[in-house]
Amino acid sequence: MRFRLGILICFLLALPALAQQPPLTRDQTRELVHASLARYGMKDLNTEFRQSDKQPYNFVGLLKTGLKNSDSVEIVVSITADQTIGFRIFPHFNGAYINLDKVKDANGLMRKMLYFNDRNFLFWGADGTSDVFSGYTFTLESGYPEEAFHIVLRSITTLDKFVGEMRPFIDGSAAAP
Repeated sequence: MRFRLGILICFLLALPALAQQPPLTRDQTRELVHASLARYGMKDLNTEFRQSDKQPYNFVGLLKTGLKNSDSVEIVVSITADQTIGFRIFPHFNGAYINLDKVKDANGLMRKMLYFNDRNFLFWGADGTSDVFSGYTFTLESGYPEEAFHIVLRSITTLDKFVGEMRPFIDGSAAAP
């Protein structure tokens, strides 16, 4: 009887390990991201995403509607080799990226972005060329995050109001209402 109970306990302890799925490959993740962008891109953002010609693990979309402060918002979704999906969302202002080297008050803008990091769902940063972006990064440890992916896409439209709050640091004008 004890022997059977011991086997049963070992089996029950091993069940979680047996139930785990193997990690998705980068190609599998790319197909899931492509499907999610096709499903939600037009519906939530009125934006069509395309696979990048230069980087096959990136998808790019350009949001142009419903904006008061930005000319457009470039959305780059990347599938990395180390099991993450990264969103980098670049607002365009006065026909260009917002670049820390070209704004009126870079220190003030960076302070504002740090403040936003405490208050916003999406984080703010600057890339290697000093272009300002907002972003979000998923790890794929627990599988593909379909619902969370959708929430991030829906959150992109709220970024335009923050560009309005950055405006005094970018060009010296008052923030738009």
